[in-house]
Amino acid sequence: MSAKLTITLLVDNSESWITPFAEQVLESLASKHDCRLIHDHVDIPTGEVLFLLGCTKRVPLLALKRNRHNLVIHESTLPIGRGWSPISWQVLEGKNRIPMVVFEAIEELDAGDIYLRDFLELDGTELLNEIKAKQGAKTVELVHRIIDMYPKLKAEKQKGKPSYFSRRSREDDRLDVEKSILENFNHLRIVDNERFPAWFKHRGQEYILKIYKKDASHACN
Repeated sequence: MSAKLTITLLVDNSESWITPFAEQVLESLASKHDCRLIHDHVDIPTGEVLFLLGCTKRVPLLALKRNRHNLVIHESTLPIGRGWSPISWQVLEGKNRIPMVVFEAIEELDAGDIYLRDFLELDGTELLNEIKAKQGAKTVELVHRIIDMYPKLKAEKQKGKPSYFSRRSREDDRLDVEKSILENFNHLRIVDNERFPAWFKHRGQEYILKIYKKDASHACN
């Protein structure tokens, strides 16, 4: 068992989908470690480990210096696939075995040493809420594995030429009307029905398309 550590979980948006999973980590670690969940980098305390979970803003370098390790969980085989929404882009490519890594946050985006590699396994039927649930559960697992390993973290330098995923925009949620439903299915799996729904344009009119699995709350008459 690791010695008592000061562990901070930073989720820079309290309404983020990952907040409930960060709360799970907090609850599970609080009895053995000094663990806290914060939503602003100005509140980062001095300690051993800072986990940046689902963060959308860069943390200043001075703030990172408050902890021995500043760790990010990213869903690609770095240095390939740095950047934004890596799961969405890979599901869109037809992948269901998504690499996940835990790496050190440094000034350069997604370029730090890697401490742990694993995979997120999908079966190809999940919609976004189910993908996020599996991603969140895997994130909780990886945080615990890092804490169990600490302080014996073995750093692995990133090797090879990096590639980058771009930030998704509304245009990226536009469906190709020339494709079949089957051809559009992976696209439909990654859209947010409420905030960023799939849409298409036909005869000068824009249409919104939402997708749900059939269940009691969305059953058709």
